[in-house]
Amino acid sequence: MADPTGFITTPREVASRRPVEERVGDWNEVYPGTPGKALLPIITKQAGRCMDCGIPFCHSGCPLGNLIPEWNDLVWRDEWQAALERLHATNNFPEFTGRLCPAPCESSCVVGLHRDPVTIKNVEVSIIDKAWDNLRVNPEQPAWHTARTVAVVGSGPAGLALAQQLTRVGHTVVVYERDDKIGGLLRYGIPEFKMEKHVLDRRLRQMLLEGTQFKPGTNVGVDITGEELRHRFDAVVVATGATVPWDLRVPGRELAGIHQAMEYLPQGNREALGEPVPDQITAKGKRVVIIGGGDTGADCLGTALRQGAKSVTMFRRSEQPPTSRQPDRPWPTDPMLLEVASAHEEGGERLFRADTVRFTGEGGHVTGLDLVEVERRDGRFEAVEGSEHHLEADLVLLAMGFSGPETGGIVAQLGLELDGRTIARDQQYATNVDGVFVCGDAGRGQSLIVWAIAEGRACAAAVDAYLQGSTTLPSPVRPTDRALGV
Repeated sequence: MADPTGFITTPREVASRRPVEERVGDWNEVYPGTPGKALLPIITKQAGRCMDCGIPFCHSGCPLGNLIPEWNDLVWRDEWQAALERLHATNNFPEFTGRLCPAPCESSCVVGLHRDPVTIKNVEVSIIDKAWDNLRVNPEQPAWHTARTVAVVGSGPAGLALAQQLTRVGHTVVVYERDDKIGGLLRYGIPEFKMEKHVLDRRLRQMLLEGTQFKPGTNVGVDITGEELRHRFDAVVVATGATVPWDLRVPGRELAGIHQAMEYLPQGNREALGEPVPDQITAKGKRVVIIGGGDTGADCLGTALRQGAKSVTMFRRSEQPPTSRQPDRPWPTDPMLLEVASAHEEGGERLFRADTVRFTGEGGHVTGLDLVEVERRDGRFEAVEGSEHHLEADLVLLAMGFSGPETGGIVAQLGLELDGRTIARDQQYATNVDGVFVCGDAGRGQSLIVWAIAEGRACAAAVDAYLQGSTTLPSPVRPTDRALGV
């Protein structure tokens, strides 16, 4: 155990973000330096708040099964190298989850029964950022090569985790990505102010030195067919994510100035990186409305504010979540609290219980929305009579989530069966086509980054067993597993 009385004597403390007026003027991460550096002055005491409880429910809350009490204890004892080893034992990319994961582990922390939970996510990112700064994250090259080959379609967190695991046990792994650079949504869907891309690039350099091969700018299904991949490789893994966005079919949807979030955010990322963006969708000087109140909506909010939007309003249909745990969401389930991301602190207006009736426009371009207040009755949202009102807008961004993977291209070419909106797979991540596997959001639907990494690791074990007859790789989750309350 770390500090035996730490959870009683030490209050929960998190790193301070940079002042709003400073950070909205640039694209850098919202913490001074890196999150890990910002946390170092307080992190030892925060790690000491861990109780090392007899049954660590944080393990169940984390899809990766992170060894949280162990690395908390090691940080408190100033044994950072050992803490790094325990962190990497279950998580290939803690610098990603430490910045982007909503931390379901903290919702199930035993300290959270009666006090504020341990800052697990903060300790995690401190360990890995300190390790990178001290040059302690090195390539792990395989001891031998198996002569087996694997193609991975998609370079998001699931595909990258799978690729690294399989490379390290000696398989030849090639990762295909249709965008011009590797990273999937980590590259162009996550704004710089949440995770600067050098954080991704340094991990990709490690993977290259380990032997993983990357093929960006290759649209599988067009530049190379699914059958060609099957012919060239011993196994194929589809890790394309859930990239088909939900749309809003109301009158006026055809007006110019209404865009999906993933049309807008990648352009903003390229702008932040200094890349040319012809005909860029920009919020500069515009009245921006964001439909959807999740992480993607918050990313749009922060991006619009940095581009100099005249005003930003975001809304969603659901009730405003509570700020404290409610009786119907008991510990250790996810309390489903109101999220206040860094972007929410920076400006804009948040509305709840609002729904779009129609878009209005002039000259073929959107000028506003007619909204109505809604309330949930018998599980459905119904309009409140007499509540319709108008909201002016020059730019509307649809950030309502994603329905599932694209079903053309390699999915259609290989004849992969679907399970509703996702690609069907068995308990070993295998599809109906021999030698073809699926993991991440393409198989489970839109989910969290921590689930993507967990599925990538588990699928890697299944692919290794398929190729070799057995495997020594860990398999943290099955396709049907769920973290507590997530």
